[in-house]
Amino acid sequence: MIELGVNIDHIATIRQARRTYEPDPVWAAVEAHLGGADGITVHLREDRRHIQDEDVRRLRELTHIKLNFEMGATDEMVAIATRIKPEMAMLVPEGREEVTTEGGLDIVSQEKRVKKQVDKLAKAGIVVSVFIDADPKQVAAAERVGARVCEIHTGPYAHAFHSKGRDTESPAVVKELEKIRKAGEAIRKAGMRFNAGHALNYFNVQPVAALPGIRELHIGHAIVSRAVFVGMREAVREMKALMREAK
Repeated sequence: MIELGVNIDHIATIRQARRTYEPDPVWAAVEAHLGGADGITVHLREDRRHIQDEDVRRLRELTHIKLNFEMGATDEMVAIATRIKPEMAMLVPEGREEVTTEGGLDIVSQEKRVKKQVDKLAKAGIVVSVFIDADPKQVAAAERVGARVCEIHTGPYAHAFHSKGRDTESPAVVKELEKIRKAGEAIRKAGMRFNAGHALNYFNVQPVAALPGIRELHIGHAIVSRAVFVGMREAVREMKALMREAK
């Protein structure tokens, strides 16, 4: 059964716009759970632009579904992860000037450093995921560093889908989807778990959700955007229904 991890970073983005105490990410996590989410994802960025350390602590203590902790592969973040012990830690690239994550983690160019951080997290009993592009070289590197999960960056697919008039038969869309499929095949062949995420929404999610062997999708911005109008619980319910229908 395919699972949905809901990223609630942008609940904190709204809060931080006023530097106040609402809306509360923990409340959003509970509502997402009630809507059918299988997990909650948060990205504690180095600049703390949205999620704060206290949010992570409270989410770890107060939520009752899987916590996926997105993080840069830094000593600071590894120390935080090994202290709070989320069910999964996902290593992602991080740039101070980017609005959101702009690409997958380049494991190939920093394999030794990434392996060191993966080993620390694994030793603490945390399942380690890596967020990578649909590139066979990155999949192979993920296996070498000891990742148990690979999340494929679906941004290029989502961009093609939007720019080509939401036509699933467009050659550009088919090409990007095939890259994800092939990456997923290589991931599973290597004995790792195949997840995907980034820029997925209510219009483009089903072709990805239908891919063979995919275990989990992580979706945030689209769900939070719809929640503004229908509420978090209903927004999650609608996304989960689309994913299950596709499978």
